[in-house]
Amino acid sequence: MKDFGAMMKQAQGLQQKIQDAQARLAETSVEGQAGGGLVKLTLQGSGELKSVVIDPSLMGPDEGEVLSDLMVAAHADAKKKLDAEQERLMHDAMGPLAGMGGGGMPGFPGMKF
Repeated sequence: MKDFGAMMKQAQGLQQKIQDAQARLAETSVEGQAGGGLVKLTLQGSGELKSVVIDPSLMGPDEGEVLSDLMVAAHADAKKKLDAEQERLMHDAMGPLAGMGGGGMPGFPGMKF
């Protein structure tokens, strides 16, 4: 039974590393931009939109569609960066186990690696 105890201790250590990585991710923010920086937005690690900066040149009466497209593109840029940061943090926490589970790990719902 010593092996089982050691395995449980390792699992607890891994769970703590994952929780630490999740906490670091929650404190992370990333900036996405589009149109060469005409639209910039910031996402928190939770995915919450924190800020939007729009260049005044996009405030013209005929710029609505362009502005909408740039905001969607800036969000996609930020989301891609946030996903990459989550992947990096989980890989750091899980080490060689990071590639297992194919989109999640039993016991850790919503965790993607």
